[in-house]
Amino acid sequence: MSNIMFLVITLLFLSTRSTGVVGDTLFAGVCDGRNGDNLPSPTQTISLYQKINIGWIRLYEPFPDLLNSLQGTGLLVAVGPKNEEIKTLADQYEYAVNWVKTFIAPYNVSFNWITVGNEVIQSEIGRYVPQAMRHIKAALTQTGISRTIHVTTVLSTAALANSYPPSAGVFKPQITEVLTEIASVLSSTDSPLMVNIYPYFAYASDPSHVSLAYATFGSDKPVVIDGNYQYTNIFDAAVDSFNAALEKLGHGGVKVYVAETGWPTRGNPPYTSVENARAYNQGLLKKLTTGARATPRRPQVPVVTFFFEMFNEDLKQGEVEQSFGFFTPNMVPVYDMWNVKCL
Repeated sequence: MSNIMFLVITLLFLSTRSTGVVGDTLFAGVCDGRNGDNLPSPTQTISLYQKINIGWIRLYEPFPDLLNSLQGTGLLVAVGPKNEEIKTLADQYEYAVNWVKTFIAPYNVSFNWITVGNEVIQSEIGRYVPQAMRHIKAALTQTGISRTIHVTTVLSTAALANSYPPSAGVFKPQITEVLTEIASVLSSTDSPLMVNIYPYFAYASDPSHVSLAYATFGSDKPVVIDGNYQYTNIFDAAVDSFNAALEKLGHGGVKVYVAETGWPTRGNPPYTSVENARAYNQGLLKKLTTGARATPRRPQVPVVTFFFEMFNEDLKQGEVEQSFGFFTPNMVPVYDMWNVKCL
């Protein structure tokens, strides 16, 4: 990455952290998974985010030690309850109030998103997500939290019955009812739908039809032409598949943000490699920090994005799942993503 690009990224992130709000300018964050037995301490983790000027962090549950380390930093935070808490949050409003009083209200932390469920819509607890979202939103108000915190949920691309071409994007029939309810909640609160997008899996599962260039931002010419929309990369096409699916629910005004995206470096050669991971993540970072921050279908809506992930997690199942990190657990860069060679 050039020094000029790094300077631009640094200034953008510092601007975000100084204002503490998400406006029309797009920035990117990084997810922090904790599924490892050799990870840096919370203090070391947050210090690393600050050192490399990453302004946003996504947590998968509200770990108190991480929240303590985040206090006063100005980092914008996405966090959510455990998936197994969703039914209780939906059934018991007081549980939602207590959750907010325990994990949100006491901390001097810039919470910006609360994610109610990570890829749970197709499971048994998926039907409880809309009410859990309503309860948490109401609990935030009752608790007296004045800053805007968006309450949302996170879908995987498996929620789509069709995604090609992007304009044909549509949700699976068995989850259309609950997603229509969720989209209504999001629309009424001006909150985004969050999705997890992994072009790696599309490429690795069908390399004869999905080119590496299309998967890793390597094409400068349209690969997919969908009516008036032209796509040079899978990332944009996947986001617009969700946009089209929301339109079919009557909620095309709901924004789509990306809660996870990344590329593994090990476990399934030649599809996993440092070179491919670098190409994808640097290509996406360039997109998010230049004029191409939106998608063809929504050219005025920058796609807020969280990269997956900060560290390799050794307790995940399989080498591929363990190898999405930008850093090893001892904080050595896996490759030169953030203009940091060593720490």
